[in-house]
Amino acid sequence: MGDWRDHYAERHRETDEVADMVSDGDHVILSVREPFGLCLALAARADELRDVHLFTLAPSYDFGWYEEGFQDNFDITIGYPTAIAAEAIAADRLDIYPGALSPSLAPLGYVTGEIPTDFYFVEVSPPDEHGYCSFGVALWDKRQMAKVAKTVVAEVTENLIRTHGENYIHVSEIDYFVDHVPTGRTPGQSGTLAGRPVKAPEPYLADIAEHVGRYVEDGATLQIGVGRTTEALVKLGMLDDRRDLGFHSELTVPGIISLVRRGVINGSRKRTYPGKVVATSVGGGSLEEIQWADGNPLFELLEAPKIMDVRVIAQEERFVAINNVLSVDLTGQVAAESLGSRLVGQAGGQLIFVVASWHVPRGHSIQVLPSTAVGGTQSRIVPRHPEGTVVTTPRNIVDKIVTEYGVAELKGRTLRQRAEALIAIAHPDHRDALRASAQYL
Repeated sequence: MGDWRDHYAERHRETDEVADMVSDGDHVILSVREPFGLCLALAARADELRDVHLFTLAPSYDFGWYEEGFQDNFDITIGYPTAIAAEAIAADRLDIYPGALSPSLAPLGYVTGEIPTDFYFVEVSPPDEHGYCSFGVALWDKRQMAKVAKTVVAEVTENLIRTHGENYIHVSEIDYFVDHVPTGRTPGQSGTLAGRPVKAPEPYLADIAEHVGRYVEDGATLQIGVGRTTEALVKLGMLDDRRDLGFHSELTVPGIISLVRRGVINGSRKRTYPGKVVATSVGGGSLEEIQWADGNPLFELLEAPKIMDVRVIAQEERFVAINNVLSVDLTGQVAAESLGSRLVGQAGGQLIFVVASWHVPRGHSIQVLPSTAVGGTQSRIVPRHPEGTVVTTPRNIVDKIVTEYGVAELKGRTLRQRAEALIAIAHPDHRDALRASAQYL
């Protein structure tokens, strides 16, 4: 092969040209944060196509194909429910991949090649002087997908940052390149990590931040998951007076990059990836914070299976997993994915980090939630979960549950002790009803 610049120039195409390559029945995989121009061009061909199988890990944009009337054209599967696809999920217009305990234990069929991938559409940065493109703020499974797909098409986007780690691909591994079509959205202004609009933090979140912060020692390594509660805690001062913290998580929630800038998070006591902030996606902050991570050697983006590996995490001396949940019953069963049979989220890496924390000598798994929902009328601590509820963390591996009213330490407790501890952190207005219906009191 000649110089990579020749390959890059010869393989440039218009988005419409690439969309025209897709045929009925093809499997088309869309990267995390779908390539906007490529997807618009594909959506424009909807009337010409039948049974095109689309998979995207987490819908970021609305291309119309989640609406009624496109089911004969696009057979859609997603990995993580977001607000964009909520109506389609409720109407059963798409399928959902539930994930696995760890991507390394049960990889997605597209990643292994078990399900043939005809096209992989992905965003990349322009190549550097050596011919390497960056995947920007999110890596996840992009390198793996590019290896198994028959045809890899990259939408080249000027505003993608570069990080260290495994967050790169050489132009020789890409079949076609198209120019980016702007979305009109600015990085760092897209709302919460789960795709919801940003709201002012509720007053009770400061109390949750204080309770959780008590379990974070100097030198601890942190994992913090997605969710309206967890995403607020760092910016509410949960870690402000700590020193030498490490970070090992799927993604960086709001406030993490600021703590790296201040030196609060420096990884100096980490046993794995010392001196590094490791994740598979970096973001959750302002545009200025994201740009600060650009090219910064402190940040290493690794593929998801390496981030979610119990064997790696368990080498730490102190590890604190902090995750958002929806409800918990009085035996300690934790639901983080559904409200009854209505699916509103996925476990992601939550359970793997819970399991990992149990293997760390001074580890903690902390699962957080407000005490109530629906304006205070419903308790999130319940006698039993409604029928159809997905249990994310089984009761035999639950550790600590936190609401604004305190901490229920459940590890090593009997069922009666668990019920008493959970009622103590329920909203006062609901405690009597919980006691009356508690089976183990």
